[in-house]
Amino acid sequence: MQTTTQTSPGNSSKLVLKRRKKIFTKRDAAGYLFSVPLLIGIFGFAIYPMIGALILSFKKSSSSFEGSWTGFSNYKYVLTDSMFWTSIYNTLYMGAFTVILGVSSSFILASLIHNVASSKWRNFFKGVYFLPNVVSLVATSILFSFLFSPGEEGLLNYVLGLLGMKPIGWFTDPSYSRFSIVLMTLWGMLGYNTIIFIAALTSVPRDLYEAAEVDGANWFQKWLYITVPYLKPIIIFMVIIGTINAMKRFTDVWLIGGTAGNPAGSLMTAVLYIYRNAFLASQMGIATAASYILFMIILILTIIMLYSNKKNNLD
Repeated sequence: MQTTTQTSPGNSSKLVLKRRKKIFTKRDAAGYLFSVPLLIGIFGFAIYPMIGALILSFKKSSSSFEGSWTGFSNYKYVLTDSMFWTSIYNTLYMGAFTVILGVSSSFILASLIHNVASSKWRNFFKGVYFLPNVVSLVATSILFSFLFSPGEEGLLNYVLGLLGMKPIGWFTDPSYSRFSIVLMTLWGMLGYNTIIFIAALTSVPRDLYEAAEVDGANWFQKWLYITVPYLKPIIIFMVIIGTINAMKRFTDVWLIGGTAGNPAGSLMTAVLYIYRNAFLASQMGIATAASYILFMIILILTIIMLYSNKKNNLD
């Protein structure tokens, strides 16, 4: 006579979990093996440089390999340097306008394109608005240096002249230079954000719109009370990514304003400040200290935005 033992589903799941408590099994060998190149790359190109930069920030060094230990003197120098705080102000100024205008305008544009009846025209508008994203930032900076030329030969100033207005020094006047960079950035980033929002709009259930129509809601009410709340996580994600990218602004201001952030330091950003200290002044310790201070600022801003979003969801 054979006896069979039956195992309940709860007991079988406990047995499976008990077996999976082992960190490494023969069954996992292939997965760990394929992960080795990626782990080596992460350690060699991310973790090790971060640790090395942190150690270097406590040294007085002109290179990446030698220097005397100075403690927190590099951090004290950066935090008391007026140029550093000017660079932070410029970065936050341009970043705030870029994120607010970029995310809002691309979301509105995506909503308009999504409501186009013809799929042919939808694809046409997607391609037109995404095209600037294909152009490199260097080419964009050169293009806008001609469009925003301070003399009457600049296209924008030529149009202003036809309207009876005087030429504006878009990239030569400190009063306009930062916002001119914002306009240039919007032209390049609008298409990418728009495509992301169009993809997100397809996930909104049509039943919600139909129910709102039954209740007599118009197109603006449906957009305001259904589309916007439903895509709030995507909007927060785009704001966070846009903020991080804005805080790392370097290429466009370096091409337009040079290493001095001209005119009059109005285009001096935090990363340009780090670049100047690292490669022009040969102060690697100060540059790495400024890098970690910038890292902490970005981290704090990200935590604040995530916490605010979580708090609003709970409310």
